[in-house]
Amino acid sequence: MAATGAATAPQSPADPISEPAGGDIAAATEPPAAPAEPRPALRALSVTSEVYPLVKTGGLADVAGALPKALADHGVETVTLVPGYPRVMAALEAAEPVHFFADLFGGPARLLRASAAGLDLLIVDAPHLYDRPGGPYLDPNGQDFADNPIRFAALGAAAAAVGLGYAGSWQPDLVHGHDWQSGPAIAYLAYAEGPRPATVATVHNLAFQGQFALSLVGVLGLPPRALSVEGVEYFGSVGYLKAALRLADRVTTVSPSYAREIRTPEGGMGLDGVLRARGAAFSGILNGIDTGIWNPQADPLVPHPFGPDSLAERQGNKAALQRSLGLDEHRDALLFGVVSRLTWQKGLDLLVDRLDALMMTGAQLVVLGDGDAAIAEGLRGIAAQHPNRVALATGYDEGLAHLIQAGADALLVPSRFEPCGLTQLCALRYGALPVVSRVGGLNDTVIDANPVALAAGVATGFQFGPVSALGLEAVLHRVVELWRDRPAWRRMQENAMRTDVSWDRAAAAYAALYRQAVAERAVGE
Repeated sequence: MAATGAATAPQSPADPISEPAGGDIAAATEPPAAPAEPRPALRALSVTSEVYPLVKTGGLADVAGALPKALADHGVETVTLVPGYPRVMAALEAAEPVHFFADLFGGPARLLRASAAGLDLLIVDAPHLYDRPGGPYLDPNGQDFADNPIRFAALGAAAAAVGLGYAGSWQPDLVHGHDWQSGPAIAYLAYAEGPRPATVATVHNLAFQGQFALSLVGVLGLPPRALSVEGVEYFGSVGYLKAALRLADRVTTVSPSYAREIRTPEGGMGLDGVLRARGAAFSGILNGIDTGIWNPQADPLVPHPFGPDSLAERQGNKAALQRSLGLDEHRDALLFGVVSRLTWQKGLDLLVDRLDALMMTGAQLVVLGDGDAAIAEGLRGIAAQHPNRVALATGYDEGLAHLIQAGADALLVPSRFEPCGLTQLCALRYGALPVVSRVGGLNDTVIDANPVALAAGVATGFQFGPVSALGLEAVLHRVVELWRDRPAWRRMQENAMRTDVSWDRAAAAYAALYRQAVAERAVGE
């Protein structure tokens, strides 16, 4: 694991720089400390490039923020390792240095043990890599930082230092890496000499793979054997996500349907062969949402709290949403909502293509999101033609997102592919009936209002396929038709709001997976 060039790999425990900060030789003469608390059944290090509420660009942050809390109920102590972006550093409630790097890919760095927003954290405080304007991945002009491969290799080197016990007294039994940014962490641990923790890699979106020039191998400091199809090499480049999927002890993705889809040539985006080769070591575990944050009965961002037994109160939120965005305040108008990135993946171009048809139904539409300029321009154009019925709010506004979930009658999620999706889970929780394409986690979480499901009283939303403009238009007409049957609509809202969208089942599945991986790693060493 020795690094070359700009990188310095984690030092051995014998290196003085690896000693936890604040150590005191005199402490050896003090009376013995009181017996330590019993060690939790399992310790996990979560390695992520973003975590809610400290820094967020998408659903990965929500998962990274909520899963540790849910795992605690299943005997797993989780510490989250995240880069020291300015927003992260500003949010820390307490910070203690536990490790120093003399040269972490071009400059000195520290590992800080800290807490913030109820999370137990390790922070990679490397100002030369993370203390800059912009977001986690993009500069203020919206361009990828040129040194992103180095920035997340540094995150991986820090994760390996923690995993191998070089970074203070806390050492995990398992390292859980999220998405391509954690690929180097998995690789450093896979090629480390001697005992190491078990590893789990989770792919949240296979479209983002982290492919970089082959020359990066020398900078990373990986051994020569890593440069192979069994290691980090991927079609003549270095593949961070590919390395994680190939080298982790276990691999997961965020829904069972997506797990099936990405093992096919049609959905695998070049990595289907790698995933098929993992066999039973690859599985899909459905995400949840933090039901403490997303709770319509006690949501501080919602003016009129409500529950499945008090749905009449929901009308006040609809009126507030209409007023806030300048729409006509019509109780009986079917109000569609969208909370999404405006991208091809999310299928929002299909909505633009069928906006005229939607307007002919008399419905209203509110959209919160940002992304593709052409999609945004299409939405602005129809909003200009129908200013009392269509509204577009660009950027991201947490309060407005909650109000849309609490006030819209239906939520549109017409994605072309969707690993899991969280917005439809929030919609279920808030009684905004999800209208979703039949893909990935959308397929796993919404029960379509087909005649059999309606007769059985189990429907929670609407599914459509194929994912096309005509398919979307057809389901919109189904939604409009059912809207006229208010008792049936209300039953579906009650079903939706009583759906278990919490993290509990997923956390139990992850805890079981962790224990299996740790046990197998122990047997193999």
